[in-house]
Amino acid sequence: MTPQDFLNILSQAAILKTTTRHCYTQENRMESVADHSWRIALMAMLLSGESEFQDTDMNKVIRMCLIHDLGESFTGDIPAFEKTTSDSGKEEALFFDWVNTFPAAQRSEWLALLDEMKKLQTKEAKTYKALDKLEAVISHNESDISTWLPLEYDLQLTYGKENVQFSEYLKELSSCIDDWTKKKI
Repeated sequence: MTPQDFLNILSQAAILKTTTRHCYTQENRMESVADHSWRIALMAMLLSGESEFQDTDMNKVIRMCLIHDLGESFTGDIPAFEKTTSDSGKEEALFFDWVNTFPAAQRSEWLALLDEMKKLQTKEAKTYKALDKLEAVISHNESDISTWLPLEYDLQLTYGKENVQFSEYLKELSSCIDDWTKKKI
């Protein structure tokens, strides 16, 4: 990869630092997509020490976490409860068009990761997806409740539940988050 290729990729990714999500941070500022992606990567790193994940390639999971929302650098973030199939298709197409401009080695790696993430068949892909969902719920719990929409009171207790079912640890974490949500409400 040339230094210019490197900088071009970073410049596009930097857009996520100022692309806001629906959620607020504890400091009552709009959360950025970069905030979210960084934290799910940190969550993956923390999981790497858990016995249940010893056979999981957490380096791959962290890579998935870091790239999973880069399509939003083209489309912006659309909350899950508003995002349509058309929105997802547009975001994916723009993301793949961009990745296809990468040098061969990076293009190959990213396309393989994206394919694995989309299929959700490996433990690595399932782990990334579960963390993506759980982090959103955690972020909403950290937000002032005055920022919640009425639909989020129920959504907080259901969002991502199907994504944690493969893991005893993540089911326990989800239950702990639910207790926090109920206390907050």
